[in-house]
Amino acid sequence: MIDSVTTPRFLSNEQAAKYLNLSPRTLEKLRVVGGGPLYRKLGRRVIYAFSDLNAWADARACASTTEAAHKLRR
Repeated sequence: MIDSVTTPRFLSNEQAAKYLNLSPRTLEKLRVVGGGPLYRKLGRRVIYAFSDLNAWADARACASTTEAAHKLRR
């Protein structure tokens, strides 16, 4: 469980990838081709909000592999 008192509001690309159990390169690719979680650019830095990461992951919930939504989200 995430402690809201000690957890920062935003994560770096590497931290967000670790949180989602993805490769940092996967998030980088999703920023280019689209379909990834919302992010913010602060100068050269890319950051992700926990709420955006959770919303993105929750939107990909499927009950079975036959769901149309699953096929669209490769």
